[in-house]
Amino acid sequence: MDQRSAERERGGKRIEGVMAEIRSRIASRGLVQGSRLPSVRAFAKTMQVSPSTVVEAYERLAAEGLIRSRPGSGFYVSSPLAPLTLSKIGPKLERAIDPLWVYRQSLEDAPELLKPGCGWLPASWMPQAAIRKALRSISRGEGRVLADYGTPLGLPQLRQLLSRRMSERGIAAAPDHIILTESGTQAIDLLCRFLIEPGDRVLVDDPCYFNFHALLRAHRANAIGVAMTPGGPDIEAFERAIDEHRPRLYITNSSIHNPTGATCSPVVAHRLLKLAERAGLTIIEDDIFADLEHEPAPRLAAFDGLERVVHIGSFSKTLSASVRCGFIAARADWIEPLADLKMATSIGGGRLSSELILLLLKDGSYRKHLDALRVRLSGAMDETAARLAPLGITPWIRPQAGMFVWCKLPDGIDAADIAQACLGDNVVLAPGNAFSLSQTARGFLRFNVAQSDDPRIFLSLERALKKAVRSLAS
Repeated sequence: MDQRSAERERGGKRIEGVMAEIRSRIASRGLVQGSRLPSVRAFAKTMQVSPSTVVEAYERLAAEGLIRSRPGSGFYVSSPLAPLTLSKIGPKLERAIDPLWVYRQSLEDAPELLKPGCGWLPASWMPQAAIRKALRSISRGEGRVLADYGTPLGLPQLRQLLSRRMSERGIAAAPDHIILTESGTQAIDLLCRFLIEPGDRVLVDDPCYFNFHALLRAHRANAIGVAMTPGGPDIEAFERAIDEHRPRLYITNSSIHNPTGATCSPVVAHRLLKLAERAGLTIIEDDIFADLEHEPAPRLAAFDGLERVVHIGSFSKTLSASVRCGFIAARADWIEPLADLKMATSIGGGRLSSELILLLLKDGSYRKHLDALRVRLSGAMDETAARLAPLGITPWIRPQAGMFVWCKLPDGIDAADIAQACLGDNVVLAPGNAFSLSQTARGFLRFNVAQSDDPRIFLSLERALKKAVRSLAS
């Protein structure tokens, strides 16, 4: 190939790269019908190509009918919305560290898979005998419990019990300020439908639970990351993000943060709420790990009184991931419209699950189960850290409670490479950048200590790390 032909080929690839990026943004709804494309000069700088390359790419996309030119104004998306592609959220990742890939692999019913990267307890750690007992009791009860829809707000007796349980953590939520959902995820989904519009900016911790990213992308919101510290979000960065982006919403775990295990300190919580009040910001406090705490940590909803904080929870982490039941506690004037949204999307909700959860919570065995579970998790935390230490993998902090430990790999090692190598040994890991909006956690892995008791996990890690170190040295 002569020099001129080679240059034409390189130019063609650059044009195709620009076109592929625009298509990706449209597919992931970063650009929607009617949206203005970046200016030629601005996008040329972003893509590190010449303006003429962007002009040619835009012209070709216009010829396809995907975009259209408005003389003197620029280029705009013209095609109808394509089906949303959640796998295209954020930066392009290898499939082994795609957040939804982690979910898919972890949810596979394959006994050979080891899952230190998953987000739930082993089935053997759950109170199976109590669940079976409750199921037998329900099967002998009223037929409508087995066959009818639930009420719009959900089972009254369960909401009363939840109200009492929240009061133990300082949260004043009357039963009619609580609405039951089918999961914690559905609770966040309903709140996003209720509180934000496409294009709104939403603050999340960086790192944070990766499904927050996917949910916000599904609602066509723009996620803004705020760095996480051992005492909660970086409050200076939080203030800068509020001033710069004017967000509508902030989603966080104030206690037993996923993935880091951090807990928001009272000082940070106080300053956070002051900033939220000043900016008119609503906060969703995801508290699904509450029952794993040894001592209740400060709750934003307790300080705020449910004025601008919405408190949510579920029972997937302590009772059963198969029994889907969550809840929202919110200000009184939001409950009816949230119930309307719930009915529009899931009719009456899972009555059978609510009845089952009620029986399990009323049974004294649940408190005994939690006491034993906390002790068991604490022991597993120590044991996992001790097994990781000889490999040069160290905890970012020692969490006060919970199942997760956020760990730093040896310098220069990419968690994505380790995850890909360990996958060949049927070990599913959770690399840091799956949780990081800014993609700055490449040197971290999240370990679920309850799922990390198999020696094969650490043998696989050792092999992968040795290979990575040899690669760095060569």
